[in-house]
Amino acid sequence: MKPWLARQAYSLLLRLGTPAYLWRVWARGREEPAYRADWPWRLGWYGRAYCEAVRRAPGRPVLWLHAVSLGEARAAAPLVQALRAQRPGMRLLLTHTTATGREAGRALLQEGDLQTWLPYDTPGAVRRFLRLHRPQVGVLMETEVWPNLQHEARRAEVPMVLANARLSEKSLRQGLRMGALMQPAAEVMSLCLAQTSTDADRLTRMGAPLVRVVGNVKFDMTPATALLSLGRSWQATSDRPVVLAASTREGEEPGLLAAWRVACKEADPAAVLPRLWIVPRHPQRFDEVAELVRAAGLSLSRRSAWPDGRPDAAAQAADVWLGDSMGEMPAYYAAARVALLGGSFAPLGGQNLIEAAACACPVVMGPSTFNFAEAAELSEAAGAALRVQDWPEGVAQARRVCEPAVNAAMSSRALDFAHTHRGAAHAMAEAIWAVAQAGCSGR
Repeated sequence: MKPWLARQAYSLLLRLGTPAYLWRVWARGREEPAYRADWPWRLGWYGRAYCEAVRRAPGRPVLWLHAVSLGEARAAAPLVQALRAQRPGMRLLLTHTTATGREAGRALLQEGDLQTWLPYDTPGAVRRFLRLHRPQVGVLMETEVWPNLQHEARRAEVPMVLANARLSEKSLRQGLRMGALMQPAAEVMSLCLAQTSTDADRLTRMGAPLVRVVGNVKFDMTPATALLSLGRSWQATSDRPVVLAASTREGEEPGLLAAWRVACKEADPAAVLPRLWIVPRHPQRFDEVAELVRAAGLSLSRRSAWPDGRPDAAAQAADVWLGDSMGEMPAYYAAARVALLGGSFAPLGGQNLIEAAACACPVVMGPSTFNFAEAAELSEAAGAALRVQDWPEGVAQARRVCEPAVNAAMSSRALDFAHTHRGAAHAMAEAIWAVAQAGCSGR
């Protein structure tokens, strides 16, 4: 199929599916009310107050950055800091797709900045978005490439950069199967800033014309001192060492809880048993995970129920703690002796383990880490992480890492690993502003 025809067919399907899309957003708002906030903005329909806010600071260069969800919003922090350092007068336009991403993104805003939803990828919604905001350059984080967004940005002469770019082999195969639609979108990218040479090769095969390897900006993330202090206070308060199950995904907790129960039964009665602390990746699953813990016959204490934010006597008596708060991941890592990496014990590709290393928390990861393949391999090679095949082995290794001598060595190596690979944010910011400047000169 010819590319223009593929995009027309895609656009027609999206238009026909708009009612279903809006219903899905509204339904998601039952569990996360923030999804229902400003929902017309998702179609590029903005109220008078927002439009007036957009027009309030003429003359300042608008840099548009899209951080789809929580992970991308967190990763964007050092990049935004570097961008502001190189162009202090910039105005940030921040877009998201998820409620958690939007909430995390608020911390990146300064006076005069803007925040809205990424428009639904229909031609009209995207045109309205670009016509109102008129960004000097658009930056998409990691994997976000949309056919109409790319097409309309090119028509509006907005150069587009894919920053901290990664592309798995599976995503490449899917993209090539839809080549008539996705390859033209990749081809109009002004620049792709890849995490690794493997990512760069895949992006080139996808059709990206200009790709540079600059590293992973997540190494430049600096955990907030206040959160690290909070986590260390939890660690000092706990009467047992903490094993953190970090960012667990649906389907992982039953296997974890079963392995944990077996390990506790087989443990030496005289030994001090570690405490399990589960932090689900998605907040809408907090209650579900709480029920899974109780169904496993384990007592539970929820972070949100602690008086003054500190574990009380009831919490100390619980078998499992549930991390049901947002924005406190560095504190959870700082409280733990070791983290079991959620998303890696099911075929989901794992989660970002760099944040754990930056908090001096060793990691035990399962077999599935394709979303962060190089970081996983480097951390394992550096002695900051261990790889296992399943939950029973993972729980056994996590308990071993809780031993003081093993923990001290791995914590030190984790911190060294995190610091060794810094510098991507500055390089990305320089490249993005160069593209922006070239785009302005070409208009």
